[in-house]
Amino acid sequence: MTTATQSAEITTTVKRRSPLAETWDNLRRSWAGMLGLTLIVVHILIAATSPYWVPQDPYQMSADNRNELPSAEHIFGTDKLGRDVFSRSMLGGRVTLVVTLIAIAIAILWGGLLGILLGLLNGRADELIMRLVDAMLSIPWLLLLLIIISVMGTEMWVQTLTFGFTYGILTIRVARAATLDFVTSEFVLSARARGERKRTIVMKELLPNVRDVLLVDGSMNWSWMLLGFTSLSFLGFGVAPPTPDWGFMIAKNREIMAIQPWSVFGPVIMLSTLIIGINLFSDAFAKALGLDRSQGAPV
Repeated sequence: MTTATQSAEITTTVKRRSPLAETWDNLRRSWAGMLGLTLIVVHILIAATSPYWVPQDPYQMSADNRNELPSAEHIFGTDKLGRDVFSRSMLGGRVTLVVTLIAIAIAILWGGLLGILLGLLNGRADELIMRLVDAMLSIPWLLLLLIIISVMGTEMWVQTLTFGFTYGILTIRVARAATLDFVTSEFVLSARARGERKRTIVMKELLPNVRDVLLVDGSMNWSWMLLGFTSLSFLGFGVAPPTPDWGFMIAKNREIMAIQPWSVFGPVIMLSTLIIGINLFSDAFAKALGLDRSQGAPV
């Protein structure tokens, strides 16, 4: 048996690794990325399971236990209504995580597909829609969110669709820019020469190549979306009381910070650790995919 034949046989026996496995291996080499992923998973687990193990009833008010400092019974103390701050901090991210996770999926879906289609068309329709996108981007995001929610209401589904719509506008620009790098590639030109429909080109040729960019952009926007949702809650346009919510807890307890700072520190610690985790993971995820995280998304 010749050396060439042996090399061919060895090559055929080597299994080709999937892109997902390679990405995971690259991510595991980053301590910051694994720390960020751990923080995210811990927060999701807390949000999912906290109603079953929090030490106190987060809704129970007590006039005798108001503004108490941390103790064995109340780990973070109590707020001005006598409610346990630790229990409310653990439950405070449930609605926030549900709304933002669904909203970021909506933003990636509609904004990404529309951006890819516009990049493929690259004509008058593309020019018109991108001018509308530019006009929307010129409006301060928090103001835009306040206007929509003030008109439509503060129900959970309204907030989810509002965030999905507004952050989808950012995704349009990112997806279109990424698509323009591929529209002149041979595989796209070949698909056009075969007479493939635009929908087929978008779904089978362009989306698989732009997918990584959309995922990284979505993870980046998630942290900004969390800040936006918390800001609305802080201003009184978020979750209706008495449901625990980080932004609303900060707003209502800031008056007693001088005597019970943990009533604010509790939700702040939870929110900040989640955002730090997302940012660490986003940076490592982008590097694992071979992308450069260089664009932010101001609220």
